[in-house]
Amino acid sequence: MALPCAGISLGAALALASTSASAQMPPPVFPGSADNNAQFSAAAGQLDLGSNFLQRLGREATYGYAQRANPGGGGAPMASLGPTYRAWFEGYGTSARTDPQGSFVGDKRTTAAGVAGVGMTVVPGFNLGISVDQSRTDIDVPLALQSARLDLTQLGVNGAYTTGPWTVAFAAVHGFARIDSRRGTAGGVALANYRGRVDGALGELSYYYGLGQSRIVPKLGLEYVVSRTDDYRETGGIDPVNVGDVHGERARVLIGAEVGHYWIVGRQIIDVSAYGKFVDNFSQSLGPVQVSLGGNSISVQGIVESRTGADAGAGLSWILSNQARLYANYDGKYRSNFTSHQGTLGVEVKW
Repeated sequence: MALPCAGISLGAALALASTSASAQMPPPVFPGSADNNAQFSAAAGQLDLGSNFLQRLGREATYGYAQRANPGGGGAPMASLGPTYRAWFEGYGTSARTDPQGSFVGDKRTTAAGVAGVGMTVVPGFNLGISVDQSRTDIDVPLALQSARLDLTQLGVNGAYTTGPWTVAFAAVHGFARIDSRRGTAGGVALANYRGRVDGALGELSYYYGLGQSRIVPKLGLEYVVSRTDDYRETGGIDPVNVGDVHGERARVLIGAEVGHYWIVGRQIIDVSAYGKFVDNFSQSLGPVQVSLGGNSISVQGIVESRTGADAGAGLSWILSNQARLYANYDGKYRSNFTSHQGTLGVEVKW
């Protein structure tokens, strides 16, 4: 009976040694797979800001006052002796929320920004413009104890060509950003700063159908935006991590219509409009990204919008004369996992 007892004792010793070794060499522990939630939020924020700027540029290029001197003529030609140049200045604010998905715990983003642009009528019916957008976005990811600030500068060009009731418009943007992030840890705050970039293009076809002082304008748009944030290494806190760069892109089709009506009050015009669009994000991606701590790393999947959704908004213009107008716009984006609300105040002058 000595041999079986010795075998049992040896097996117990080996099991104990194995347990002890496992206790001394635990598996790698990350502060959480949500370490780069703020980075994903910043990358998604760049996509949204690029998309918003494209659509504002598209609206600026195709709005009736910018495109036609005759407020009542949907298909009427622009007066050949009308103003040739124009400039516009806008201020806007945006509030956005993304719901949790995967390891991403959800965020809140608020943006304040200003826009300035100039344009010209190259020939009657053909307009070109350039614009700059400077924005600051505060990002809050409370469940991950993270926050970030995204300072983004975007440069854009837009144009539109009108023939009869048809208008073809385009817009393109390029942006560059500075991003500063903070992550709370048990040993203090881990900090990081890195750069971002965004590029995008929009094409839109519309048809103006006039009904007296009212209008219906069906629209078909195709939009593509690509975003990138650089890799970074945190400093401070407990277990600062290395995070790889994030590449995101989104292609979408927008189908909808604008309806509007104007009233002539003395020598001024009050114009109101509303629009709705069906959105199909037929191609989109963000990530995955490598998060490293020491010699260990994990791959974290990024976030995306839902495949389908809707955009809706309304506008009010007070056209003071053929040379000036004031306007206010609301734009909303509605997805199953993302919502955004934006308000804009602006002035346009022509000469």
